[in-house]
Amino acid sequence: MDKISLEDRQSVKSVGFLSHKDGEYFSARVITENGVLTAKQMRNLSEAAEKFGNGNITFTARLSVEIPGIKFEDIDKVRAYIADKNMVTGGTGAKVRPVVACKGTVCVFGLSDTQGMAKEIHKRFYVGYQNIKLPHKFKIAVGGCPNSCVKPDLNDFGIVGQCIPTYEDAVCRGCTKCGVVTSCPMKASEVVLHKLERNEELCNYCGRCTNKCTFGAVKKKQEGYKIYVGGRWGKAIRIGTPIKGIFTQDETMTILEKAIRLYKEKGKEGERFGVMIDRIGLQAVEEDISL
Repeated sequence: MDKISLEDRQSVKSVGFLSHKDGEYFSARVITENGVLTAKQMRNLSEAAEKFGNGNITFTARLSVEIPGIKFEDIDKVRAYIADKNMVTGGTGAKVRPVVACKGTVCVFGLSDTQGMAKEIHKRFYVGYQNIKLPHKFKIAVGGCPNSCVKPDLNDFGIVGQCIPTYEDAVCRGCTKCGVVTSCPMKASEVVLHKLERNEELCNYCGRCTNKCTFGAVKKKQEGYKIYVGGRWGKAIRIGTPIKGIFTQDETMTILEKAIRLYKEKGKEGERFGVMIDRIGLQAVEEDISL
């Protein structure tokens, strides 16, 4: 432990090398941008793990990859080795953290290209804001549907794919066995007196009911994103607060940028985004980040 100074440990941590508890070895945290790596990149990481680490690769809850068992003197070698396949280490500090996204791009329930959106967020706000110090870490998650596999509402900024259905009463035949009713996981639809009735309060806009009516009574009206702000998980838990409205991808990006800038301007050092929201009030936050 005494061989490596605290200053050196903090310096390498800032570029993604986390000290093991034995004080001798480090884990390299490799950023995946959107949870996707090519086969060539995976081979490169495997080779790096064998050359410089303990031969293992571990995965973090936020879809980053770690190579454990690296000696301090090999840190620069690891960075250079993975750079050959366009990979970098990082993901620490009081700034925008690496984005986590579900597999909505290919998932049968996915309502949006989550991996594509995460990659755009990574480019604009993780890479683009690398030199912008924030009051604390700022985590972003992109979920493709209300199943919330990546828990967007437990992130500082959570994005959830949405599909709002439209119902044409004149088209409905009031079928005894209704495809819309049987496909709805929230039980938000039912046939009453030979007509379909929908409970908007129960609907979570998962989109599974759309195009399930043989006669076209229920179709897609609007696709977009629901936004949660101020969520966090860990020692202190706060469920993210939903912002009113359903937004396009461009609108979501604009709101995200405003949220980060607001956090930098009004957040206190060491204060998470959710704590800041509770301190200054949701109404003030919504006014500052609204379109």
